[in-house]
Amino acid sequence: MTDEGLSRGIRKWDLVALLVNVTVGAGILRLPADVQKTVGNYSLAAFVVCAVIVGLIALCFAEVGTRFRTTGGPYLYAKETFGAPIAFMVGWLMWLTRVAGFATLAQVFIAYLGYFWPPAESGPTRVVIITGLVILLTGINLVGVKWSARASDIFTVSKLIPLILFVAVGLFFISPTRLTLAARPGLGSFTAAVFILIYVFSGFEAVLVNSGEIRQPQRVIPFALIVALSASVVMFLLIQVVCIGTLPNLANSERPLAEASRTFLGTAGPPIISAGALVGIFGTLNVIMLACTRLPFAMAVQGQLPVHLARVHRRFRTPHVSILVSAIAVLLLALSGTFIYAVKVTVITRVIVYASTCVALPILRRRSQTATPVRTVGRTSRSFVLPGGMWISMVCVILCLCLLANSGWREARDVGIAIVIGLAIYATTRLSKNRGAMRSHDGRDRRL
Repeated sequence: MTDEGLSRGIRKWDLVALLVNVTVGAGILRLPADVQKTVGNYSLAAFVVCAVIVGLIALCFAEVGTRFRTTGGPYLYAKETFGAPIAFMVGWLMWLTRVAGFATLAQVFIAYLGYFWPPAESGPTRVVIITGLVILLTGINLVGVKWSARASDIFTVSKLIPLILFVAVGLFFISPTRLTLAARPGLGSFTAAVFILIYVFSGFEAVLVNSGEIRQPQRVIPFALIVALSASVVMFLLIQVVCIGTLPNLANSERPLAEASRTFLGTAGPPIISAGALVGIFGTLNVIMLACTRLPFAMAVQGQLPVHLARVHRRFRTPHVSILVSAIAVLLLALSGTFIYAVKVTVITRVIVYASTCVALPILRRRSQTATPVRTVGRTSRSFVLPGGMWISMVCVILCLCLLANSGWREARDVGIAIVIGLAIYATTRLSKNRGAMRSHDGRDRRL
């Protein structure tokens, strides 16, 4: 059990499975077509560039993450480095990202379920299915992180089987002529494609929120990040190659993997891929629920949200109040939303979080070199040290700024509104806390 009262039930390969599960999500089932539409066959280059960018950022997370042993992830890193106000905004944006991401993936789940059962896509049936999803995943998270992690293991294996089948068979049916390159796209189009692909490769930061429930996080986090992201990159590139080489109308496809599989798996292809998509999306929803329900808990532990959110269930050792509050928010947002808009919004918020952690790396490293080693509740003196970390962190910050510069104005505006709302919540919480402290102080003065 941790100092927070949580159970360290996430083992090394559980963490690898969680990372693969959240990375190999619904994005790879839809975005190959959107990226192909933007840059043509240069989508393969966009995948490689995006993989390099996210890989460098993940290495920064590997060092910063091993400096902490409690729940919070990037929120905790920001609090230690920049102070409470910036940390609140990082945590707020991460929570909104997870809630909106859950709502978006719920729509994708309904769409793939509609392949087998069309009534699922509309009316009361849709509402019942989404509600059932949220209730089931809430229950899994309430009974303990151990069961949530085990469920992730099962979903990870189950979702990878049809994807591996898709790649293993599809590679033998590729038409080399479809892989030829046409005129190079403009820099703006290429950057836009890379920006969209951030959604495909991201998600690992959400899993690190649960560091307070990971066994030996100092040893496990770097290993799990490198293994999971490397495997995901290889899988994504091979999937895109098969899609380009087997599906002539890839750019206009709504379900690229399902339609491509028809060309080499016959009529059995779309049902197999669609069933795999349902399993994969459900697994990703499980990981998102696990992460987003711990953020309010971590922020409450730090005194930035009402203390009730920091309660831990006596039997299951899970933050049950935070889980229930997050589940209600997820359910409300999951009943409406669009895919591409939410993708762009979540990419903006994720890149901001990435930048904050990359900036934190040199600051935390400098502090550890100049300060007397002290073991605190939230930090640990034993950590992974990234070779060339100072330079890599600087490069990553520049790359994050370039990506943000290419985001849509509408999505950037809405993220700005969300930040203002978050600041209002933070100010209200601080004011309420200060008033409570003043009343307590006045009470002591009267007794004296």
